[in-house]
Parts: sequence; C-alpha cells; structure tokens
Amino acid sequence: MKLKTAFAALALTLAPMMVSAACSSSHQAMSCAEGMIWDSTTNSCTKQVSS
Repeated sequence: MKLKTAFAALALTLAPMMVSAACSSSHQAMSCAEGMIWDSTTNSCTKQVSS
C-alpha cells in the first residue's frame, strides 16, 4: 500500500513538470507595434526600414 501511495505522489509531482517541458518547445506568434517588425536574431521588435 505504501508503494502505491509513493508512486502516485511521485506521478502527481512529475506530471506538471513534464507538461511544462513539452509546452516550452512550442513557438508563439509575436506581434509588434505599427512600424515595427520582429527580428528573430535579437528576439525583439525593431523599427522597420523602408527602402
């Protein structure tokens, strides 16, 4: 009985960490203010240069 309880507690402890790790690899769409564009090199919004 103690083994089942310990296993259940371990599973409940590790489950959120595993879900969190799986979500961190997904990419979210980034939005910038008007006149700005997303620069993936610096991971920030930069002023759009028009030519």
